[in-house]
Amino acid sequence: MHIFFIILIFILFYIYFGYPILLFLISIFKKNNVKMSKDYFPNVSLIIAAYSEEKIIEEKIKNSLNINYPKSKLEIIVFSDASSDRTDEIVKKYEKEGIRLIRIEGRKGKTICQNEIVKLAKGEIIIFSDANSMYEPCAIKKIVRNFFDEKVGCVVGELKYGEFITSNSVNVVEGENVYWDYDKIIKKLESKVCSVVTGNGAIYGSRKSIYVPLERNMISDFIEPLEIFKKGYKIIYEPEAVARENTAENSQKEFGRRIRIVTRSACSLLKNKSLRELLNPFRYGIFSVQLLSHKVLRWFSGALMILIFLLNIFLLGRGTFYNLTMLGQGIFYMFALWGFINEIWLKRKSAKILHVAYYFCLSCIAMLYGMINAFRGKEMVTWETVR
Repeated sequence: MHIFFIILIFILFYIYFGYPILLFLISIFKKNNVKMSKDYFPNVSLIIAAYSEEKIIEEKIKNSLNINYPKSKLEIIVFSDASSDRTDEIVKKYEKEGIRLIRIEGRKGKTICQNEIVKLAKGEIIIFSDANSMYEPCAIKKIVRNFFDEKVGCVVGELKYGEFITSNSVNVVEGENVYWDYDKIIKKLESKVCSVVTGNGAIYGSRKSIYVPLERNMISDFIEPLEIFKKGYKIIYEPEAVARENTAENSQKEFGRRIRIVTRSACSLLKNKSLRELLNPFRYGIFSVQLLSHKVLRWFSGALMILIFLLNIFLLGRGTFYNLTMLGQGIFYMFALWGFINEIWLKRKSAKILHVAYYFCLSCIAMLYGMINAFRGKEMVTWETVR
């Protein structure tokens, strides 16, 4: 029991601290250089995913029309996955300004819609965006400059969170930004060492010529970059290509969103034997370690935390070390509980340390739910907006 307890603590420590340290050490000796050109302007298709987005779609269209990229080389397509509100009507108002609406009937889900739209897109480079992701003017230029390097197949941009003007959303933004700041460090290091292991549905691009159509139950911004890597191309992180989003209005909605993401990601990997081969370090080297550490092991964080806590109860009184680990866990979970009470019951802003503890626990529980769903074979094909 003692050894098992130590191993579990080591794994949890490795996931959140050891892995970035390992990447940093490797990055000192291994550089993944990319050739760039600020004067490289291929034809680009910006594909915007929309399902019943009448509250935000007009703002997204105006944002897209203001993008700083040669107009003659930028195609903007909005696909409507059988929207049931005024989304299509709003998009049609901008057809004369070059916005192309493609409605797909039958509520097929984001992945199938993207498969169909990519076939119709005219651009050499395809950039995928969500309807609520607002791009900074030079975001597409920053993405595209990396494709000057013929070895680059996919470029992942940077997502920053804003805030809904509601009392419940204040902490959610803070928690999300802490998470993304941490993830940003990891993506930078992964990009330097080899390739990043995941895309970002808000802002990522790929070459149309190597796009791989995916099955309906697969989450495209995670699986598509992996498929591109298997073809021998690099997946690069571009921190200067910035998209901004409002996060969910409250932690409960964010909790549901995370469950859906982990469920779809884990299901996609479990059901695809070809992609599971990417976890073989003898064939794919450091990338296998990256995929295992950044995604697969992290998905088990909730299970690890529960096991560590339960084992620590049985080990109490068997030495100072076990007493201190229980004390540390007790303090951490008290902070998380305090943050939970503040946000859910008292509806007020917590101190940052309280909310970060609460948000971390919430994320780990969501990942645990997602993994249970995945092992049960539960599929989530369509999506609902958090707005």
